[in-house]
Amino acid sequence: MRVGLITSEFPPDLGGVETYSWQLARELGRRNDLEVTVYAPPASAGIVMPDRVALKSIVTSCAGLDWANLKKEPIDVWHALSAAHSWIALRDRPTVASVHGNDFLAPYPLTARPALSLPLLWRWRSWAWRAFEPQWQAATRRMLARSLPRCGTIIANSRYTAETLARLWPDCAARSRVGWVGVDPIFFDVAHRPRTGPPTLLTVARLSEPRKNVDLVLRALAALKDRFAFRYVVTGEGTERSRLVQLAASLGLASRVRFTGRVGSSELHDLYSNADLFVLTASIVPESHEGFGIVYLEAAAAGVPSLAARLAGAAEAVSDGESGYFVEKPDVESVSKALARFLSGDVRFDPERCRSFARRFGWSNVADIAEQSYRLASVPNFRP
Repeated sequence: MRVGLITSEFPPDLGGVETYSWQLARELGRRNDLEVTVYAPPASAGIVMPDRVALKSIVTSCAGLDWANLKKEPIDVWHALSAAHSWIALRDRPTVASVHGNDFLAPYPLTARPALSLPLLWRWRSWAWRAFEPQWQAATRRMLARSLPRCGTIIANSRYTAETLARLWPDCAARSRVGWVGVDPIFFDVAHRPRTGPPTLLTVARLSEPRKNVDLVLRALAALKDRFAFRYVVTGEGTERSRLVQLAASLGLASRVRFTGRVGSSELHDLYSNADLFVLTASIVPESHEGFGIVYLEAAAAGVPSLAARLAGAAEAVSDGESGYFVEKPDVESVSKALARFLSGDVRFDPERCRSFARRFGWSNVADIAEQSYRLASVPNFRP
């Protein structure tokens, strides 16, 4: 069976969907009965692909432009790796879609943007896409309301995401199943180093969404700085970074907080090996939430417990008392109290129990569900 994975989020970019796309492609490529091709943006050109997985870096994330390039591709089943690319189901092609939460709550990329491919019009394309972005987002959302119910199967990354999608578009409920996510086995090889100083707290996140609440953690730590010794490492890049650096300095935390920016795999593994607690207490906002949170699993696989907010998909990505613990409400007082419990030694976790929880999530399980969905989608006139 020839499977086409279409995505706008793929390495070298970093993020949850990028990780999902890469890992699922690699796992599917190991299946002898599947012929896998990834259709990704031009920025992915030159990426060394997993064995038996082909790459075509031709996706513009405009449905009109992309269909002109994809319609003659020899693909039996398409898999949209995020909601925005489910438009291909409207072309009467067998389609499976993965959904993650924000990709349908606040659609990105804006695949319903006009192609403007006629002579002279293409010169205005970039301007029109920027100038009328709110209209293209509304159009993309309307398109998803039509395309997602046309998919053979919709694979959600958590129960929370599946329930959120069903509330938004009830017609999707019968087609949805929870596929979860996986964790790269390499994180299980991260060995904890003996502590040589104060406890180290770690956050790994894209620093472009205020709802990640890194500022809240900084304020919580400021309330604890005179009672406890600690180090706090923030890994990630984004528009919020400079503001967060300034905030840490203004709170008197500059000597205790390190912002690493974007790091490579080797350095990320080193950060986990030196971490005592992973901290990400994200909020829910109307058009954005933590659909699952692969980073919580990566931390657990490395033997590092997490502090999370018991909200959205994070409530499924952390096992209370086993791989971490929760605050019920992400505010300064709650996070400060929770961190004080850890820093004082009132709460502790067994690294092996953390790893045991993470082992329940494998990419082979996700690929099993995807492959089952491909075979159903390829059946003529199949409807769940």
